[in-house]
Amino acid sequence: MPIKKVRALANSLLKGALAILDQGLVSGSNFVIGILLARWLTAKEYGAYAVAFGIFLLVANLYQSWVIEPMCVFGPSTHRGSLRAYLKSLMWIYCGTILVITICLGFSAAFALRIAPASQLPRALLGVAIATPAILLFWSIKRVFYLQLSPAPSALAACVYCAVAGTGLWLLYQRGSMSPFSAFLLMGIAALGTSLPLWFWLQFRLPRTTLQPSHRAALSQHWHYGKWAMVSAALMWVPMNIFYPLLSSFSGIDRAGELKALMNLASPVLQTYGALSALLLPYTSRAQQEGGPLRAAALARLISWLFAAGAAFYWVILLIFKESIFHALYSGRYMNVTGLLPVVALSSVAWSAFLGPATGLRALQSPSLIMIAVSASTVVSLILGVPAVYVFGLSGAVWAMTLSEILGFAVTLLFLEVRVRSGTDLLNVEYGLLAPLIRKPVMHPQSGN
Repeated sequence: MPIKKVRALANSLLKGALAILDQGLVSGSNFVIGILLARWLTAKEYGAYAVAFGIFLLVANLYQSWVIEPMCVFGPSTHRGSLRAYLKSLMWIYCGTILVITICLGFSAAFALRIAPASQLPRALLGVAIATPAILLFWSIKRVFYLQLSPAPSALAACVYCAVAGTGLWLLYQRGSMSPFSAFLLMGIAALGTSLPLWFWLQFRLPRTTLQPSHRAALSQHWHYGKWAMVSAALMWVPMNIFYPLLSSFSGIDRAGELKALMNLASPVLQTYGALSALLLPYTSRAQQEGGPLRAAALARLISWLFAAGAAFYWVILLIFKESIFHALYSGRYMNVTGLLPVVALSSVAWSAFLGPATGLRALQSPSLIMIAVSASTVVSLILGVPAVYVFGLSGAVWAMTLSEILGFAVTLLFLEVRVRSGTDLLNVEYGLLAPLIRKPVMHPQSGN
């Protein structure tokens, strides 16, 4: 093999290892925080944390669909030669979005205080409102490095985040100050402490060019792509998170804590694959630009099979030792729900497989098709889930989540195949079905300010 190819392969493997280390450290830190909170907080406090964290995930998913996901599509393609100017536009979008998010979260905390003043939920939501701007800034800046396939600085920042979060967690425990509010505040401090050095690094390293795409052009691109991606994100949030408030209403907030204890074991798969799919999106988008839809679809199928196989292997090991693992993680608590772990495993494998065709459709700039697929799974989760939770409690919630994830994967895979095989000249599914509602996204930035 020629020396150049060997070096290129070694470089690719190194970048892949750094990307996995990066995402593993951040996801691992959040996973450890969730596990330790389950051990240290009361059932009602942990239930409040679970509900507040579910609301944070909704906000974060909407932001990711509106800002980060379009950035991963347009950054390595349309704005490949003008990343510095594009980053300035992204910061304007970030500031406007964060203002709206903070106001909404503040109102939600005030509303929770009004209806449940004795609960931990209002303070937990206040912690989310304070921490969310820093966490989303951290996510945004980290993702910029992946547009140029240079994850080393991001991996270094993840090490810092892990160290700050771990140290803060130990200090909170030693002082007896652990609570849902302090946990979210700790995540925000760790995120802000690592975001600022990354920002200055980017200002130093990004090349200056004469290309100056306007802020309005970037905003238009993000809107035309993100409006459907945001709807998809909101709908995707429903099957996996709506049951926390439902369980709190029907069975008590401590039941939400039990569901969170179950889903914590799915968290390593969810967070790792979610991060890796975001990493693979720029690569798939570039493959689509260079090799066409067939190449992007082939890559999406490979991602789906690899993700599903990895998740299945993880769950086989975990299910064999589920009693011991549950006891070790939660110090003997929540043992009554271990029987539902095989159902959670099935849901996790289906969700992992879903990420493959979803990544392919995003690279093909067809987020509305994901929205339609997710809508079907969301309707199923609500139609079956609400009465199931009311009658069967926690087990009804877990089964409804699983059926929803299986349906979402099947429909998304079908849409990917139809989108690729039909071709825009024969039948453009996205714009054919939704032509009265949408316009084609702006593909080329306008010049000027």
